[in-house]
Amino acid sequence: MNRTRISETPQAVGQKVLIKGWAQTVRDHGKITFIDVRDHTGIIQCVGVNLTKIPVESAVSLEGTIVARPEKLVNKEIVTGTIEMQIETATVLHAAHEMPFDMGQKELNLELPTLLDWRALTLKHSREQAIFRLQAAVAQGFRESAEEMECMEVFTPTVAASSTEGGAEVFKVQYYEHSAFLIQSPQLYKQITAGAFERVYVISHVYRAEPSVTTRHLSEVVQMDCEFSFLEFPELLDALEHVGTGMIKYAAEMQPDVLKLYGIDHPKVPTKVPRLKLREAQEIIKERTGRDVTKEQDLNPEDEREICAWALEMHDSDFVTITHFPTKKRAFYTMPDPEDPEFSLSFDLLFRGIEISSGSQRIHDYDELVTAITSRNMNPKDFELYLQAFKFGMPPEGGFSFGLERVTMKILELDNVRRASLFPRDMERVDVRLATLQDKA
Repeated sequence: MNRTRISETPQAVGQKVLIKGWAQTVRDHGKITFIDVRDHTGIIQCVGVNLTKIPVESAVSLEGTIVARPEKLVNKEIVTGTIEMQIETATVLHAAHEMPFDMGQKELNLELPTLLDWRALTLKHSREQAIFRLQAAVAQGFRESAEEMECMEVFTPTVAASSTEGGAEVFKVQYYEHSAFLIQSPQLYKQITAGAFERVYVISHVYRAEPSVTTRHLSEVVQMDCEFSFLEFPELLDALEHVGTGMIKYAAEMQPDVLKLYGIDHPKVPTKVPRLKLREAQEIIKERTGRDVTKEQDLNPEDEREICAWALEMHDSDFVTITHFPTKKRAFYTMPDPEDPEFSLSFDLLFRGIEISSGSQRIHDYDELVTAITSRNMNPKDFELYLQAFKFGMPPEGGFSFGLERVTMKILELDNVRRASLFPRDMERVDVRLATLQDKA
């Protein structure tokens, strides 16, 4: 007998079917056993008589007949709530060991370290799975929005000969008889490819050796980037906002049940995202709060929340774009504003109180780029391949990047970005807590 997906069972009333999945809950009532079986399409209640004890989360194969539930027992919360399976044959494909905690609860009320220490198990919980269904939709929304901008997907390396932006926040690795680096960003490679293909996007793992543990930073993240040739600054902002709002709107529309599960409203996407220069935003913050941040070089987390509150109140928007950050605080390839070189043609896109994207117009003149590199006490020889692209007709270009985990975290208002990473890496964890590895050693 061919397997029937659980989502298909409501159309099979009166028919004998074969389903396969996991025994999510098992309730024994004397001779009668109720089993909620889960596969990748849904969950169904199954009823059997004189069944051998089946451990929770065991992989099972069940044959039986689909019948309609009595009206008073209909569960309107699930697609299969009008039917159930009467089990005729039950086979345990693999019996699960005893659970270390109750997996039957609607929410896994566990401390974050425990949630991650038992990741292979906690990822089976419906509430945890919902995070990553939404995350998959975010990535798909990014791809579709980028392709609407006529970008081509490219695949760039994660091992580089030099650090992308300089500084100490980089992982140095042994590469055969040489030293290399895990990339902090696909930045240099995507600029090279934009000089060849004009419009590109890339989804890449990136690595940052930041010596801190916060609720919004990881050592390894998935970065989603776009890069465009022949775009000037205003057009680049249009592209940023098209991709950013389109990606999040797509995810919300494709996974409304996930938003409902987490009690989250659909994002407010305006016809036009409000834009402010950094100093304009800081003046608004000063007027609203009395805090004078007008000389600061960036927005701190409190500032980001405040200016997003302004955007929501004044423009009914969950998004706001901030531009013109100080040139010396941005990466070496960022173009200074010709009208005021102290500030750069750079930008952040904020969403619901947090920065989710950063980018800029790039320096595309070879000599200016070499000067910018040397002014940061870096050696142009370390950027040989990158600089090669700027010798042969590099047009005006620019781009931006989003962090997949951070976007996911903010859509669902999770309290920690680690919740939005399948297997988070930080100063304290690689698969398991590093302290655990030290204890074993």
